Amino acid sequence: MAEDFYSTLGVPKNADADAIKKAYRKLARDLHPDKNPGDAKGEARFKAVNRAFEVLHDKDKRQIYDEFGEEGLREGFDVEKARAFKNFQQRGGRRGGVGGMGGQGVPIDIEDLFGGGGFSASSFGGGGFADAFANARRRPSRGSDIEQPIRIDFISAVKGTSLELRSAGAETVTVRVPAGANNGSRIRIRGHGAPSRNGGPPGDLILVTEVAPHPLFTREGEDLYLDVPITVSEAFHGAKVKVPTIDGAVTVKVPPQTQSGTKLRLRGKGVARKGKESGDMYVRFMVHIPVGSAPELAELVSKLGAFEAGEPLRANLKL
Repeated sequence: MAEDFYSTLGVPKNADADAIKKAYRKLARDLHPDKNPGDAKGEARFKAVNRAFEVLHDKDKRQIYDEFGEEGLREGFDVEKARAFKNFQQRGGRRGGVGGMGGQGVPIDIEDLFGGGGFSASSFGGGGFADAFANARRRPSRGSDIEQPIRIDFISAVKGTSLELRSAGAETVTVRVPAGANNGSRIRIRGHGAPSRNGGPPGDLILVTEVAPHPLFTREGEDLYLDVPITVSEAFHGAKVKVPTIDGAVTVKVPPQTQSGTKLRLRGKGVARKGKESGDMYVRFMVHIPVGSAPELAELVSKLGAFEAGEPLRANLKL
């Protein structure tokens, strides 16, 4: 007997999408073959968890599963005709209309119900759907997709990279992460998911990216941001300073009398994605005051205070 998908993930049947996703991610991390090499039972459990999540996180698939069970998800299964036949059975097999129509006016063709597998009304017999499902199970079906989170560093996500991964079947797969990948990006690797249970094609491996934060850069959409410290002298007189970008260091100009927090735009130095205009990079100048206990420094700062606006600068901070 097939295991209930809700039991597989350890969630109740009324669990919401967030609860299902949280349960799946925990199980996927704990059961991944890379953490449990050589554990055949663990690998089987890992595949079952992925199959359950593939169905339950999809609103439409979950509705079909709740109504018809796993067999309702098989390729070629006609949901509307299955519902019509179900209504037909519930009324004791009485015709619901002219010409063998179901309760909702849908023509009942038992062969069409399962995509044309040579079935007849006798396939259902006294067992109803159960007998037909048993016959349908013999038809080759596609293996389930496996969804797996993968963590990549910030620069690799922005510029793109190639990774060597091991699939659930212990096969090494080269994966190309496209430039501009972000948290939640999905990369489909066809044919590297779970194998079919009865001779059909395998499912796909779907990688969901998690991008590690960078110590210098932050990202908003396709734009990058970088804080650059400058001295009081550089801020007042202006200067040329070297700053990093994802493509290498460049020299930028600090305008004279730059205030702390002033932004400078570097056009086209942000995230470049195929088919889209490149983002920009924004340099934010942060003025750093000198620190120390030398009397001369304190005296200079006191003299500088005579030229500063002081309290008037904060006049507009009142609520």
